[in-house]
Amino acid sequence: MKDINFEKIGQKLKKIRISKGLTQEYIANMVDVNTSHISNIENNRVKVSLSTLLQICNALGVTVDYVLSDEYTEASSALDHEILSELQGCSDRTKEQILQIIRVLR
Repeated sequence: MKDINFEKIGQKLKKIRISKGLTQEYIANMVDVNTSHISNIENNRVKVSLSTLLQICNALGVTVDYVLSDEYTEASSALDHEILSELQGCSDRTKEQILQIIRVLR
């Protein structure tokens, strides 16, 4: 069994946070930890606990599966689930546009 890559997890959390325009301070407040702890997780200075990871994912609006998808041998199912989850909040018009984009990209 391979070890969990906490560096990749931290990088993914940071990438998601930045893509959503959120600060480390905002996430820290939502999770009730110090801003430095979020920085330490993102920069692989500490290993994130399961309970903290769950709280961070809730604050970011993503699933733990998505964040950990690189750790799975079959990662595509977690990605599929995350895509479907994001689509649920879209209007029919937006869904149609996304479908057209997918067809062009294939």
